[in-house]
This record gives sequence, C-alpha cells and structure tokens, in this order.
Amino acid sequence: MEKWKECKLKDIIEFNPKESIPKGSAAKKIEMTQLTPFCRDVIGYTKEVFYSGTKFRNGDTIMARITPCLENGKTAKISLLNDNEIGFGSTEYIVLRAKKGIADADYIYYLATSSDVREGAIKSMVGSSGRQRVQLDVVKNLEISCPSYTEQQKLTKLLRLLDDKIELNRQINTNLEQQAQAIFKSWFIDFEPFGGTMPDDWEKACLLDIADYVNGLAMQKYRPLNNEQGIPVMKIKELRQGFCDNSSELCSNNVNPAYLIHNGDVIFSWSGSLLIDFWCGGLCGLNQHLFKVSSNKYVKWFYYCWTKFHLHHFITEAADKATTLGHIKRENLAKAEVVIPTKQVYLTVGNLLSHVYDFIITTRIENTALSALRDTLLPKLMSGEIDVSKIELD
Repeated sequence: MEKWKECKLKDIIEFNPKESIPKGSAAKKIEMTQLTPFCRDVIGYTKEVFYSGTKFRNGDTIMARITPCLENGKTAKISLLNDNEIGFGSTEYIVLRAKKGIADADYIYYLATSSDVREGAIKSMVGSSGRQRVQLDVVKNLEISCPSYTEQQKLTKLLRLLDDKIELNRQINTNLEQQAQAIFKSWFIDFEPFGGTMPDDWEKACLLDIADYVNGLAMQKYRPLNNEQGIPVMKIKELRQGFCDNSSELCSNNVNPAYLIHNGDVIFSWSGSLLIDFWCGGLCGLNQHLFKVSSNKYVKWFYYCWTKFHLHHFITEAADKATTLGHIKRENLAKAEVVIPTKQVYLTVGNLLSHVYDFIITTRIENTALSALRDTLLPKLMSGEIDVSKIELD
C-alpha cells in the first residue's frame, strides 16, 4: 500500500471556482430541496433565469454550508448537466472541484461526506441560532491524509458501484411510481375505462372510511428502560431522509405495538412537512405529528394512492393556516372524498398495483441496506484501513 501524504483540503480542492452565466439567461437551477439527504445524486432541477447564485459544472460536489442542511446530509455530486454546461443553485452551497491531476472528482465527493470533513465543517459553524454557517477558511485548512490519484480512483470505485446501484433502483422506482399513479388516476379520478363517468354501482366515501390514521406518541416519554437497547424513533426528519441515523432518538421496544413501524408501513406526515411514503428503514417507534395509515378492509395501494391524491390539497390547506407549522386535522381527512369501486374492479386494478408497490418497497429496502454498507465502508476506505492497492481498475 502506498504511503499517504498529509495535506490540507485546499491543496487538492478548488473551492467555489469562478464560472460565468450571463445575467438574464436561462440555466439549470438545483434547489436545496432537490438534494436528498446522504445521497450522491441530485433528483432534479428547474430551468430558470439566472440573476445570482452559486455556479458549478458536472463533476463538482456541492455541500450545504448552513444549518441544519449540512447536518442533514445535503451534499451531492453534480452529474445532470451537459458537457461544458454551467448550472447554478443556492448561495448556501459550497462548491468543491477536484484539482486536475491531483484529486479525483469521486474522491472529493466521498471525502466531503466523510466524518472528518463533515464534522470539521459543522464544528466551524458560526452565527445566530438556526442560521449558522460554515467558515470556509476553516474547511479549506482541514488536514487530511490523502492517497495518490490512482489509489483515490481505486478506493472510490467500490463506493461508486454501490451508489450507482442505489441510483438505478431509485430511477426504476420513480418510473414505476409514475406509472402506478397514472393507472390510479385513469381508473378512479378520470374514469377513463368508463367513458369519463363514475359507474352507478360505485360508492362515494372519505379517507377515514377506507383507512385508520393513528397519530404517533410523544416518544420522549418512552425512553429505553434499564439496560434495554431500545429502537430508533421516526420523526419527520427520519421519514424525509428514509432512514434513522445515529443521531435518532431511541425509545423502548415495549411501546404499544400499534405505534411500532415496520418496513412497508404507510406513513403520513401531517404537521409542518406534509408527505406520505412507505417506510423502508427498519423497526422504529412512531413519533407524534405522524400518522401510521393502515386498514383491515383495503390493501395498502388503495389508501396510499387516495391519501397521496389529496396531498396537494392538504398542502394548500396547511399553507393557509396562520401558524408556520400548518397541519391537517381529522376533519380534513373526513372531507377528503374517495370513490369505492366494485369488488371486481378493485381486485383487477389491485392485482397490478399491489405488485408494483411491493416491488418498490422491496427495492427501497435493498437501497437502505446498500446505503448502510456504503456508510460502513466509507470511513474504512477513506482512512486507509482497507487496502485497495491490489484492486484492478477496469
């Protein structure tokens, strides 16, 4: 194994490199909301007129410099631009570009997500509570042990393969979700198979008629007892990022089973950040401000699709509330209309959508496992604990 050299980040990284986008011209913009926590790839962009913002190219790493975005894992590697295209985004990004011939772009991304750099950046933050920002000069001067360019490529290859598979699974699931929603809308909203009119033998109901919405508990009251190991608590942050990390609160595993969450359960965040999703992050306890959605009568595709259909309306209702943490009440669920088809139609459509969502859940559980493996390997590779000198590059 080659001897690694001690250096500062500024020796291998070009910070906030100068780029130019003519003011008033259209360019791809990546919002902070389009960065998925602890995920390499950006999920999308908008095309907007440029007036100001941080600029970057493919291969650059963008890292949030403001709290709590950095702590929440908002760091990504840009790959959705065309050759020589320049994109832009929030002024709250720090752009990291590998110095040519000295550092590999993938290595810089994984270095930015490693604990040494992340924790160093977080510790450097200054400013008022809730608006603290990274001190760039401190980050530039963080000292690391750096392998040669060739060895950088070897050690990041292992991590890149895992992230490539995670991204492929995500793209497949996104496509399947879009198809499933289109099928649901065709049958139950637009009634396309019936000439655009709801059949006379179908019934009208509301969300509370087709599912139970169980609100979580104030889990701080259910701490692990004595030497009990405990289980993670799912809060809105955990639901948004799709897993519970080491900073997650723990609760007793003796909590009422009604408030325990398992892979595949449908969770609806009804306060502050409104979203609905399948939980695929393992056993955990359900915190307040989250609904566990289930039914003894209908399969999960049915109440998941109907709740998701009304989500846009719920978001609008919450935004109209005076409080900054607008939320949905049971009366909103009671007013959310659904239609219940005949058993034959329910089974026909359900036979297709159940398989689709079962596949999505299985694939997302796989991604959770792949992410855990990547996060286990990352510090070992970046510190040189794992010897990659004998790995052959393709």
